[in-house]
Parts: sequence; C-alpha cells; structure tokens
Amino acid sequence: MINGTLIGAVALVLWSTLGILTVASGQTPPFLLVSMSFAVAFAIALIKWIVRAEPPLRHFRQPPAAWVIGVSGLFGYHFLYFLALRNADPVSANLVNYLWPLLIVLFSAMLPGERLRWWHVAGALAGFTGTAVLMAGKGDIFVGGGLTGFAAAFGAGITWAAYSVLSRRFGSVPTDAVGWFCAVGSLLALLCHLAFEETIWPQGYQWLAVLAMGLGPAGGAFFFWDHGVKKGDIRMLGTAAYLVPLLSTLLLVVAGAGQADWRAGVACLLIVGGAALASRDFFRR
Repeated sequence: MINGTLIGAVALVLWSTLGILTVASGQTPPFLLVSMSFAVAFAIALIKWIVRAEPPLRHFRQPPAAWVIGVSGLFGYHFLYFLALRNADPVSANLVNYLWPLLIVLFSAMLPGERLRWWHVAGALAGFTGTAVLMAGKGDIFVGGGLTGFAAAFGAGITWAAYSVLSRRFGSVPTDAVGWFCAVGSLLALLCHLAFEETIWPQGYQWLAVLAMGLGPAGGAFFFWDHGVKKGDIRMLGTAAYLVPLLSTLLLVVAGAGQADWRAGVACLLIVGGAALASRDFFRR
C-alpha cells in the first residue's frame, strides 16, 4: 500500500504543473487542449503496448461499468470544470471544484475494508480551509457567476471524487485501460471544441507545453492516479491533493507569473498540517 500511495502522489506533483503549463500553452482553447493532451496519453499507452508486444485490444475489453466510470470520470470532469469556468468566477469555481479531495476522504468510508477516522476528516477540512485562504487572495469568493457555473463546479468535484473511489472498487481493471478511456475522451473533447470553440492552434514553443501537459498533468498523471487509488491509501491521497493548488501557486510565483503573500504562508501551514494529520496511519506503517 505504501508504494501505491507514493505512485499516486506522483500524479499530485504533476497536477501542480497544470497552471504554469496552461499559461505556456498560450491562447489554445481548453477543449482543444484537453483533446490533444488526452491523445498524448493514449499514445503513451500505445507505445508501451507496442514495446511490450501486448495486444492493445486486450486492454480495450473491459466491463461496461468500467468504461462508464473511466470515460465519465476523465472527460466528464473536464467538461463540467470548463462549463463552470465559463459561467462562474474562476476563483470561486476552483474553490467549489476543490471539494473533491474532501469528498474522496468521505466517500472512502463506503469502500470495503476502509475505516474513516476523525483525523482523516479533520485533515481534509484543514486542507480545504487552506485552499480557501489561498484562493481568497486571487479574487472575491462567490462573487460573479450564476447557478449554472457553481452547479457545474460542484458536479466536477463530485465526478472526480466518485471516479477516484469507484476506480478502487474496479481494482481488477488494469491501469492500461486508462489509455483507452483517454482515447475516447480525446474524441469527445474534440467534438466539444468543434461545437463550442474557435480553433486557435499553439504556436512555436507552445507545442512543447501541450506535449508536456499530455505527458504530465492532463494525461500521464491519470495512470499514476489510477494506480494510487487502487493500490494505495486513498484517504491520504485525497487529503494530500490539497497540496496541488499550493504547489501550483508556488510554481507560478517562481516563474514570475504570480505573487506570494501572507495567505500563501497560512495556506501552507493548514494544507501541510492537514495532510500530515490525515497521514497518521501511513507514517505508522
């Protein structure tokens, strides 16, 4: 379980680079960016299958329920997230969306063999509070936007939490299947792009940012996360996920695309402290 948790944590580190890579990708529309990133993720899996002489269709043949969970989790989350950003203040939408780590901790109580302790809930609440403090420095919370935007943001949070927890119940489904889920998600994202967005292709070095997103936060990270939620401590991973907005903010500051203030320090104490509290079982092992 320890190795699974550490592998899952790699996804959190990769997700923290999403902000800076999104900035580097220029004016590329979100759904087009998702489509290309998911395509890179599928290419990762395809190359692996070719190198290891594994029949790709072996990983394609999965139970219908696994397909529903995989595609709705990966693509459905991004669809609702971008819908939220279109219809609500981005800062507010992000905060509501970041209920998903807390929901993972709470939903994990329904998994066989999992026990929810007070320190898991307290750690997750501390992480959410730290995230709220961090985002309060970027704009007025819950100002601007309608019900549609906030409902979509809440739906995105529930979708990702449900996907993560339900993936554990389908532990027999190999992580390689994520490659096929990304392939279908890439096609769906492309259809959404054609329906809702104007095509603006990346220019110059921006293509490298798109490739990096596919290899990392919007592609490769899904494989690490799938392994982590199936084989690791899902409650610890849920709480540690609040490190993502903190690390993302710090990376933007280092890159000169953001500013740090006292809120970042308070958020750091709350998020890191909450993660440490929720990780009591992990450190005992």
